[in-house]
Amino acid sequence: MTSAPRAATTAGPRGVVMVDVARVAGVSQKTVSRVVNGAPHVRPQVRERVKKAIEELGYRPNSAAQALARERSHTIGVLALGTRFFGPSRRVFTLEHEARRLGYTMALTSVPDLSARSVADGIDALLKRGVEGLVVEVPTHLINIDPAQLDGLPVVTSAGWITGVSRQAVVDIDQEEACRELTTYLLDLGHETVWHVGGPRDWDAAQKRLVGWRSALRDAGARVPRVLYGDWSAASGYEQGRKLAPRDDVSAIFAANDQMAMGILRAFHEAGREIPRDVSVVGFDDVPEAEFQMVPLTTVGIDADKAAQRILAELLRMIEGGEPPGEPVTLPGTRLIIRKTSGRARPRRTQTRVRHAQLAKSSIPPR
Repeated sequence: MTSAPRAATTAGPRGVVMVDVARVAGVSQKTVSRVVNGAPHVRPQVRERVKKAIEELGYRPNSAAQALARERSHTIGVLALGTRFFGPSRRVFTLEHEARRLGYTMALTSVPDLSARSVADGIDALLKRGVEGLVVEVPTHLINIDPAQLDGLPVVTSAGWITGVSRQAVVDIDQEEACRELTTYLLDLGHETVWHVGGPRDWDAAQKRLVGWRSALRDAGARVPRVLYGDWSAASGYEQGRKLAPRDDVSAIFAANDQMAMGILRAFHEAGREIPRDVSVVGFDDVPEAEFQMVPLTTVGIDADKAAQRILAELLRMIEGGEPPGEPVTLPGTRLIIRKTSGRARPRRTQTRVRHAQLAKSSIPPR
């Protein structure tokens, strides 16, 4: 792996940090910490290289950086993507409470985007707080983490392996099976097929939910409609719902999260289609407001506490010197919550007659 160009010796408004020294010196961040703190057992030529990089960059250590020299900080780091959506926020919340129960403090850094620089800065902020392990709550296949920056730090993620990281575990709730169950439930209500409004194409969670939906349709011999994609927001669900609302062949929709499902519900309401008489709509996550919609939302609830407990159990086991699991850990921990937005399918001919009557009544020309 090539080091950062020497021209990039300043780090903009954030100032020079320890990771910059490590990159220029060609050593790990822990080695820089040992030199800064006067620790023994550093080879003279390495110590000299680090000191030269410190002088060249004008690096000035601060008291927070001394946390790296402590033997135990009992601090767990969480790297998250700044988001207004419920799913990631709830995971962070439950992780914080579980860490506290186990006698650990949680340090959270939320990155504004998934650029290599933002991720490196986020990790550096956590390392400066002396974290003993790291939970990565971002789509791992979309980020570029330098394994040397972690220097053997244990890592747990829910979204897949991070290339080059030696001590890591992947722990997640079985989202794929939950979506198979949800889709099968709709088919069992007599719907010929189930349409899907997915999350962003490159998100691991969106892909797992799509795979579960698609496999249920294929196993049942049902038609697999074209997937429409949103961005997790209610606005994107509304946009895709407006495309589906005029179609008489749409009787059931599975949205990859509850926010998008709520947007779909509004689009169908505006089009004069009744939920669930004309169309069943289901979501995923069981956000707090799902139960209190005008028509309460059928969805999938996740046992966030169980996930947090296993994530931290795997992380603490590695912190204590245990070996990481060789395979992803997939947990049960979902439940189908049937409310009022799902119901039995009506014959297509009946749906069409009702639809035309509704359009005529509302003076909306059919498309």
